[in-house]
Amino acid sequence: MSDYMNSVLLVGCGYMGQEYCKVLRALQTGICAVGRGVSSAESFCKSTGIEPHTGGLTHFAREREELPDRAIIAVDVEELFETVKLLLNRGVKTILVEKPGAVTYEQIQELDLLTEKCEANVFVAYNRRFYASVRRAQELITEDGGVSSFRLECIEWGHKHLEVNKSRSKRNTVFLGNSTHVLDLAFYLGGVPENMTCYTAGDCSWCDKPSRYSGAGITKTGACFSYFADWDSAGRWSVEILTPKRKLILCPLEELRSQLCGTVAVEKLEIDDELDCRFKPGLYLQTERFLRRDFKALLSLGEHRELCKFYQQIEEGAPA
Repeated sequence: MSDYMNSVLLVGCGYMGQEYCKVLRALQTGICAVGRGVSSAESFCKSTGIEPHTGGLTHFAREREELPDRAIIAVDVEELFETVKLLLNRGVKTILVEKPGAVTYEQIQELDLLTEKCEANVFVAYNRRFYASVRRAQELITEDGGVSSFRLECIEWGHKHLEVNKSRSKRNTVFLGNSTHVLDLAFYLGGVPENMTCYTAGDCSWCDKPSRYSGAGITKTGACFSYFADWDSAGRWSVEILTPKRKLILCPLEELRSQLCGTVAVEKLEIDDELDCRFKPGLYLQTERFLRRDFKALLSLGEHRELCKFYQQIEEGAPA
């Protein structure tokens, strides 16, 4: 088999493509990079030392009888859906696609059905699962006997989205495209919901969505949880996990603090975050697990589809 076929097909030469390339090179993995425009290709080559193929994936795939069996997709969010479809239909069996995998819940469902039909493995790259802070929190949760309850805040900063997303249509996808980062992390640590009640209120000033979200529920393992967000006010992403022995606080998510039962003191815990400092946080371990087919902590597209039922309920609000 040629070096090309043994390489990882990296689709996308923007910021995330460059970050993945840094990790792949550190892991001494062959890289076949494919981009679209000349300017992004030049930036990619300058940053990584690797010259990508230009013209886009459709052009690249049309000229080749076979594609590598493994692919990482790091294109713009609007292109995720069609890129996954093309690779699945061309026989690529193992795919890591940047979150959230597609821009609508219907597209995610369609991709999951196609994945099953093609007997492939597709994983959605929620890299916060692999933060050093999160891995340390998991260790303490296990030591303490599990999660009894948790809560999270999934605020979005309108001024940041206005800077990045010039069109209102793009800003309207921010819940699935961005808020699910912290929702996935909370449900990864705390447990998958069994049922919940959701509320929305207000009109967001910078997109056609509600401005306030709140709700509560219980997981399949019996942990109670609640969530809150006010997109037209102040705040930041946070997750708080409560065990029988302590409260674990992830705020910012890259750091971990602990408050023991019966105390008011909050202690910042030491974590081994060397990899998170060298690379985009969480990306090294996520990519390493993907390459060596250790899929336990990765989010499969099927699991993502099931969680999306709850995301949609949160986004739309459901009656009590």
